[in-house]
Amino acid sequence: MSDQQYRVILAKLGLDGHDRGIKVVARILRDAGMEVIYLGLRQTTASIIAAAEEEDADAIGLSMHNAGHLTLGPKMMEAISDAGLKIPLIIGGIVPDEDIAELEKIGIAAILGPGASAEEVAATVRDAISARD
Repeated sequence: MSDQQYRVILAKLGLDGHDRGIKVVARILRDAGMEVIYLGLRQTTASIIAAAEEEDADAIGLSMHNAGHLTLGPKMMEAISDAGLKIPLIIGGIVPDEDIAELEKIGIAAILGPGASAEEVAATVRDAISARD
């Protein structure tokens, strides 16, 4: 599957209002040839799942900057599972190193921190999608 065919949902789950980083990620993925559906701020698990189903998404990317990753990450994984979707969840943003193993243990495909290069972001999304195929 080429990047042209990859469809990625990007969203801010919960009340986190920091959206500069996710907008940069959206541009990076578009520049890499992926189709990006950016849902914006203050999304719910239900709205993200609905968009993923409607858009036949290949991956979901969440940006976390409010220390909600250990609460919202598992809730999103549960929503993906409950919907019967077989797509990876990727989290980007501020995630302390000591929390990464716990997030990976529940099935989050990848965690990207601040300073990830454009190449690393695109490769991580590609790899996460390829791993599920």
